[in-house]
Amino acid sequence: MAHSVIAERAYAELRDRIVTLRLAPGTVLREDELMADLGIGRTPLREAVKRLALENLVAVQPRRGTFVTGVEAADIVNISEVRAELESYAAELAAVRMNDEAREQAEELLQEIDEVTRPHDQEWLMRFDERIHHFIWEASGNPYLVETLEQYFTHSLRIWYLVLDRVPGLGHAVHDQTHLLEALLARDGVRARNNMREHVLAFQREILAAFSRG
Repeated sequence: MAHSVIAERAYAELRDRIVTLRLAPGTVLREDELMADLGIGRTPLREAVKRLALENLVAVQPRRGTFVTGVEAADIVNISEVRAELESYAAELAAVRMNDEAREQAEELLQEIDEVTRPHDQEWLMRFDERIHHFIWEASGNPYLVETLEQYFTHSLRIWYLVLDRVPGLGHAVHDQTHLLEALLARDGVRARNNMREHVLAFQREILAAFSRG
């Protein structure tokens, strides 16, 4: 396997563990343990950790070690402010740029939303919501916007996992995406922008409320 592919796999696996709290905030990353666990060498592991540090998911402290970063309540507001602007812009771009393939994907996602009426666990709902966001970013046609939103969404997702047991239900949030997808299919950029902005800000309100119930 090529060196870059191994480093990419290690990065993706560690990021997922951090987001889902299998590596909780404050956890020390021990190289030898991770090398054995992931079945990789020191160099690709260090490359993966370097990327995670650039994304502020881990902090490298000289002579102390490498730690998973913490999460503060202020992070919720700061991240949501950025996401509200950038994600709503991505939704507006997607509405006017969607090609035939993207339109088919949007219609398929709308059909899948109907399944949310059946019981699903919280993690399934989170992953489904994430799929919709990823679809919209890609449909925007701007790779730099996609890369930026990926990083901010990762931080939001980690915060969500922190309070998952205190959020009453995510099904309604997924159902709200129906209006957004319909706006995209109608090529209504203004409506798509407004729907996405409200969706992100609603997330912020849910999480802040969950933190207060802490």
